[in-house]
Amino acid sequence: MKNLSTKIELYANRKINFRKDVKLQDNSDGKGVFIAEWNLDIAQPTLAQLDAFEAQATEVERINNIRGNRAKDYPSIQEQLDMQYWDKINGTNKWQQAINAVKQKYPK
Repeated sequence: MKNLSTKIELYANRKINFRKDVKLQDNSDGKGVFIAEWNLDIAQPTLAQLDAFEAQATEVERINNIRGNRAKDYPSIQEQLDMQYWDKINGTNKWQQAINAVKQKYPK
């Protein structure tokens, strides 16, 4: 089963505050994570309803993983702006090469 929190956000069609709106719990009894508290103004979903989001949750988590990896590897915004400035002055494309290298390392 994919991350329960991702399925809940897909079900609710919005970002969820998992400290206030929905509280998840794992009793370490081998049964896994479950909804311990539901404070949203929509009905709490059944496991079957959440399971219907399995494929979509897998894709969301895959894309989020790629985005996180890219964010760690991209040069800082300041460095990127400096690269762009010097590319413009020198007629180079170092900024584009740096960005493409990260995108190729973590393809979607």
